[in-house]
Amino acid sequence: MGLITYLTTIRFEAGAARDIGSDLTTLKIDRPLVVTDAGIVAAGLVDRLASGAPALKSAPVFSDVPTNPTEEAALAALEIYREQGCGGVVAIGGGSPIDLAKAVALLATHDGPLEAYAAILGGISKIGPAVAPAIAVPTTAGTGSEVGRAALITLRDGRKLGFISPHLIPKLAVCDPELTYGLPPGLTAATGMDALTHCIETFLSPRDNPPAEAIALDGLARAGKSLEKAVANGSNVEARQEMMMAALEGGLTFQKGLGAVHSLSHALGGLKELKLHHGTLNAVLLPAVLRFNEPVAGEKYAALRRVMGLSPEQDLASFIEDLNQRLGLPKSLREMGVPKDVFPAMAKAAMADHSTATNPRPATEDDFAALLTAAY
Repeated sequence: MGLITYLTTIRFEAGAARDIGSDLTTLKIDRPLVVTDAGIVAAGLVDRLASGAPALKSAPVFSDVPTNPTEEAALAALEIYREQGCGGVVAIGGGSPIDLAKAVALLATHDGPLEAYAAILGGISKIGPAVAPAIAVPTTAGTGSEVGRAALITLRDGRKLGFISPHLIPKLAVCDPELTYGLPPGLTAATGMDALTHCIETFLSPRDNPPAEAIALDGLARAGKSLEKAVANGSNVEARQEMMMAALEGGLTFQKGLGAVHSLSHALGGLKELKLHHGTLNAVLLPAVLRFNEPVAGEKYAALRRVMGLSPEQDLASFIEDLNQRLGLPKSLREMGVPKDVFPAMAKAAMADHSTATNPRPATEDDFAALLTAAY
């Protein structure tokens, strides 16, 4: 598929990861820190990439990335980065390793504390261009973090905050669909719904950005046609490629902003006593938010239906509920183990989230509580 330059540089094709050695040379990263998780290491993907890249063979590896990346993990990885004299990071995995790598790249060149750079605390302007260079190698087709300008990190006090800057976008995204062939059906479904939700929410955002909206609709069309195929047959090469492109396109549209689905999933993802998968949360929350937003976005809902091959009178929220069921995803927050007593705190946290400003319909704290109840 060749070279794409849009916000950053992307190499997208089967086998693209085999050339990561030359990518490191191009970016002048002679000693990277590899940021990944234990599952990626166990699957042999780190060794697979290192086989053709001498700089990776001797690189230190931080593999203690939690399901929802934390400030503690970022500081632990930063310590290794500094001790080993690293000059950049290579993130291998899903959104969690990529987001954590962004935090490390930020802290490696900017004085702490991390909280000072949070978007909702006025930190966007404090992030300068000196962020350490990063290469992102996604192994799932969902988050789009490989081309996103944000990192979601849970601070020590439990707040899950967004760190946003164009300087946090990895210098290179290496998108190799071959790396997703071994992804199990459940994770394929959850990450795929993450990509689909990104495309829907960014398209519905009220910000004016027609090119990004066109990209979002293209990503949605690809996900709509290919997600169930990828879940049913993980070796379906075309479906895997289409889903990786859908995830990439969802990430390319983040500049439009997300919405209430992400306001809530960010809040819920910060619950330390639960390990809630971000994509699964998005899938469960999406129908309720679609019903909430429809009164103010009728024309855009018509476009969503057309792209997804639905009839003009078909209910989009019900379609997503049926899709979740076909994919084997949970039907509700209750099924995910979320207790109702956290709803007030989650509604309050959602109000403070950076995604709330770009939801098409203004939401109050009471609205967020009602959405949580509807998804319960």
